[in-house]
Amino acid sequence: MVCVRIISVFCTRTYFQLQGNTKAKKIQDDGGKIYLRVEKAKEFGLLRLKMAGEELSNTDGWFNKSDPFYQFRKKDQGFRGSEWNIVHKSEYIKDNLDPEWDEAQIDLGALCGGDHDQILYLDLYDNESSGEHELMGQIETSVNGLLESDGFTLMKDGEETGRIIVQEAELLDEDGNPISEDEEETPAGEVPTEWTSNKASFTDYILGGCEINMCVAIDFTGSNGDPRQLGTLHHFNSDGSKNDYEKAVAAICGVLAQYDSDKKFPVYGFGAKYDGEVNHCFQCGEEEEADGVEGILEAYKHTFETGLIMSSPTVVTTVLEKAAEAAVQSQAAAASQGKQKYTTLVILTDGAVSDVQATAECLAAISFAPLSVVIVGIGSADFGSMQFLDDSGPSGIDISQFVDFNAHQHDWKSLTSATLDEIPKQLVNYFWSRGIKPNHPDQVEEEDIVVEPEEEEIDLTIDFGEDGGDIVVPEGDVYIPPGAY
Repeated sequence: MVCVRIISVFCTRTYFQLQGNTKAKKIQDDGGKIYLRVEKAKEFGLLRLKMAGEELSNTDGWFNKSDPFYQFRKKDQGFRGSEWNIVHKSEYIKDNLDPEWDEAQIDLGALCGGDHDQILYLDLYDNESSGEHELMGQIETSVNGLLESDGFTLMKDGEETGRIIVQEAELLDEDGNPISEDEEETPAGEVPTEWTSNKASFTDYILGGCEINMCVAIDFTGSNGDPRQLGTLHHFNSDGSKNDYEKAVAAICGVLAQYDSDKKFPVYGFGAKYDGEVNHCFQCGEEEEADGVEGILEAYKHTFETGLIMSSPTVVTTVLEKAAEAAVQSQAAAASQGKQKYTTLVILTDGAVSDVQATAECLAAISFAPLSVVIVGIGSADFGSMQFLDDSGPSGIDISQFVDFNAHQHDWKSLTSATLDEIPKQLVNYFWSRGIKPNHPDQVEEEDIVVEPEEEEIDLTIDFGEDGGDIVVPEGDVYIPPGAY
């Protein structure tokens, strides 16, 4: 007896920016490839089904009886063209030619895509521990066929091999409640209006190829503390552990980066002095765009090698305006090619903005842009005054949200939820309000599918500048951990 166990792990978030939302992964020891395609799930309700077998032909020889199970197959359109895929499989009943299977509740979206007349194959197999199950018979039917019939005669090689008895078949809504007989029927292939909305969803846009760009802005004001001092927010730990800014970049930007197609991210800084003047928006890193989340961390680290003076006040309006301008230009360029682009700006700061009113007015002024703003609070400051970020401004359009990193940093699921809480709705509202519908999902050829392969301290003195509260950080005067992140 040979048992084969194939295990492969896929992260579905990474599929949304791939052509055709499809990826493949190689199996070890030349075991071939597994292909996975992500599609939008729709609510079509359930089919409650209970079936039995009667006088089935035995395929297990004179001294044994078959162990029957049934499965349904439907026709899908794959990258190789039409293909019949298994969409439901029952348990097997051991040594029984008159089996009675457990009641099943089968998702109609998976079974037939909501089309009750779609052709299905009902296959009956004799279960084998080797995995090489033997066909006992099959029939062609549909959901309506199951609802209207009390049974079917199985066929194999032109001969009858027993019967499948439909004991119970009933349609249920998505909550598992029976659909009454007097309820108005829905034409085959159409979605009942009470089960869906005419408005497109975030998934529709992403599956249609909408790209989400991300840019990052980091607070370098003096309120973060002297980075040369242990325990301050920008201090780089000699043991290699991340400070809170690094943790936030890795966690929050790591979530949003999954939706960015090229993984190239502009990184800005604000609140530092260069040449005696406070700069509220400057480039971090040597390149205009950082390469991946690791590149963002490198750009952040590099900023402390540029001789900046950490100053004040905390002003984010310049960063907001720059991100909005870039977002508008990106969407315009994409639209000229029949594509769609949206931008998310992540601002990491240790405290409240210095001018709440000016920030609120700026957010209202840029609310026309294809842009979402996520402001992340770093450290233990009181962020109560940042609540205005979660409220709609004078324009009535909400493009911003605030995330307290400390409240979520030990719960990845909670952090992801808080980060993505409003972005899908904001993206949909932007495109839908302008009459821009999702594009049709890309088709992909097999050769275009992505196939994954089988992860010295310095003794410093504090040098404060003449401006009260400013922190002078001479070039090369902050300990920077060696090596890539």
